[in-house]
Amino acid sequence: MPSLIDIRRRIRSVKNTQQITKAMKMVSAAKLRRAQDRTIASRPYGALLRKVLGNVAAAIAGDEDAVENPLLARRDEKRILLVLITADKGLAGAFNTNLIKGAQRFQTERPGVEVKFVLIGRKGRDFFRKRAAIVAGEHVGLAAKLRHEDTAAIARQAMEMFRAEEIDAVYLIYNEFKSVATQTLTVARVLPAELPQQASPVDYIFEESPAEMLNELLPKYVEMEFYRALSESSASEHAARMTAMDAASSNAADMIERLTLYMNRVRQSSITKEIIEVVSGAAAAE
Repeated sequence: MPSLIDIRRRIRSVKNTQQITKAMKMVSAAKLRRAQDRTIASRPYGALLRKVLGNVAAAIAGDEDAVENPLLARRDEKRILLVLITADKGLAGAFNTNLIKGAQRFQTERPGVEVKFVLIGRKGRDFFRKRAAIVAGEHVGLAAKLRHEDTAAIARQAMEMFRAEEIDAVYLIYNEFKSVATQTLTVARVLPAELPQQASPVDYIFEESPAEMLNELLPKYVEMEFYRALSESSASEHAARMTAMDAASSNAADMIERLTLYMNRVRQSSITKEIIEVVSGAAAAE
């Protein structure tokens, strides 16, 4: 049976841990608010850009002289670039584990296909560094200060590889933010770009030809998809960490309650034992 001093030390240790988890929860809550606002603000822009692309593509459909954009070229997917977006830090529940398992499952479901990885985030990088994975790029620290210029550079590199036919498709795997308690593992194909089919396309008046506009808009669309994926992942990370730290704080409170109850029982048993010894000694003296 542990002594009272050992139990008190353990209670003090759990209380210190609880203070840390509460502080981490508050920090994640503050960061989540900013990340959530940024993510929600980017969604309408992405949806409108896809709609415009669909309308421009509909205008080109009837033009037989239009040259197909290389970013729309469809080939057999024998070489795939998988962009895995994980977090730089842990203590976020199953956030990183689900992403890594999703990437492994993606690779397993495509036997005979060469999968190259672009690893965004320290957790994914550290995991696949130790495995026999083909790594085409590593990027750490982007989520701490998310900028469109950084994600656009990664997107341009992927587009250059696709144009040069080094790869046949580009996929993004990330956690999409739904709510504080829900993040959805998402696997999205970015290249070849899949343009939406508009039921009633808008009849634009073009100053430039529709083909030239499509050539200008498609790279911006791909860059936006990379930025949006990293923004969704950042918001999901803070939400997952806030939820995990809240659960850890609750578990610490339960453990403190159980240890305090156990400590009281040990102390009561010790006092009872001492009383019995005193009474027995007095009775023996008589």
